[in-house]
Amino acid sequence: MYSMTGFGRGVYRKDGLEITVELKSVNNRFLDIAVKCPHVFFGTEEMVRAALRDHFSRGRIDVFLALSDARERVQIFSVDEGTARAYAAAAERLKEAVPSAKDDFSLTFLLRQPEVVRQEECGELDEEMIEGMKAALSDAIAALKDMRRKEGERLKQDVLGKMDAIENLRDGIAARAPSVSEEYRKKLTERMTEFLGGKVDESRILTEAAIFADKCSIDEELTRLSSHIAEFRKIAENDTVGRKLDFLIQEFNRECNTVCSKASDAQITALALEMKNEIEKVREQIQNLE
Repeated sequence: MYSMTGFGRGVYRKDGLEITVELKSVNNRFLDIAVKCPHVFFGTEEMVRAALRDHFSRGRIDVFLALSDARERVQIFSVDEGTARAYAAAAERLKEAVPSAKDDFSLTFLLRQPEVVRQEECGELDEEMIEGMKAALSDAIAALKDMRRKEGERLKQDVLGKMDAIENLRDGIAARAPSVSEEYRKKLTERMTEFLGGKVDESRILTEAAIFADKCSIDEELTRLSSHIAEFRKIAENDTVGRKLDFLIQEFNRECNTVCSKASDAQITALALEMKNEIEKVREQIQNLE
């Protein structure tokens, strides 16, 4: 069982290159991935998403990718020859216009002009950066999965404990249910005896009691609750259980609501309302499960 909440971090460091990948995961009905990365890594976003889809099926996952590149690289300069010739032509015209001016025009002068010589950016994505990103991402995924697993185990113990409480309440209702019809028969007999002055039609009482018992019978609901509890425990042993348990807990609510509406007994109603409270607690918890 895995939670959808967690954090994972991975770092790749080698020869001045440092790449950090951080993953933050929260609840979501589906798998929603958002990637924030430097411009140089824009082309790798789908690679990141594909890697996450291989490991996670639900949750909002925010990916934060940081880069520090201090590797020694060959410096590359580009020369704008047209601009250089324009400078030279301008110098010739000035020399003709002002012959007395000192001529210090040289290559050194041209090299100082940013329009003539430009240093090329070395920020292009290379193979080492891709492999480093993959390594950092792999470590971050492993860390996130581990945290989600640990949180999932904690949630598992919590919801299974609440399932025990639900089962105890179900058993309490089952133990009380047979007494309801008998108590109704006794009360009906007492009222009719009082009203008719001791002349009681026993067959009429039995008929009324039978109708009441059939109307208030919750045997089917209790049987289905037992089945749901067993199924819940079975599903809880798997890894990705959130959607299945979310559907199943709706069935719990349906049966409990029926018990509340059919039971004409204060004790059963109180137990059923307490069960509804426990079911709601379980429902809230499984919203965190993958």
